[in-house]
Amino acid sequence: MHTLLRAGLLAATTALVLPALAQTANGKKELVAKIVALQQPGVEALARDLTVQPAMQLMQQAGQALQRLPTERREAVARDVEADLRKYADETVPLVSARAIKLAPATVGPMLEERLSEDELRQIIAMLESPTVRKYQAMTGEMQKLLVEKLVADSKAEVEPRVQKLQQTIARRLAPPAAPAASGNGTAPAKK
Repeated sequence: MHTLLRAGLLAATTALVLPALAQTANGKKELVAKIVALQQPGVEALARDLTVQPAMQLMQQAGQALQRLPTERREAVARDVEADLRKYADETVPLVSARAIKLAPATVGPMLEERLSEDELRQIIAMLESPTVRKYQAMTGEMQKLLVEKLVADSKAEVEPRVQKLQQTIARRLAPPAAPAASGNGTAPAKK
């Protein structure tokens, strides 16, 4: 009789606990999905920055190469390079953004689900939906741009000479070795 009673209690407890656990897991998944959706603009910005970074490096290299072109060709080539870079960005940024948005739930979602409680997830959602936080997030790009402009202006005098010195050092390292001075007997001059 005790065994039958225990089995009945176990079955009743299981019937009550398992649906609650499933509901908690589903509730957590829904909260995580909402956080990932709220973070979509940040994911898109990350994808854009990641995609545009190589183009910016190429643009800097092209700018240096343009200086070596004859003046009459420089402007036309600069326009063509700028058009190529814009085309790359227009075609590639949406592609990478779409992939980032697709990957975010499967990569970030499990970490959020594992490390945060339902209550913590709700708190994050409340914060992300806050009008003040949204306003702040909308300003971050402008704040970063302003800081970068001021930082570049403030440190330019100290950084530019260092960059030039680095370029010269690298150019010397990459230059072919100088031919030894010729002496009448075919041997290198003796060191003093």
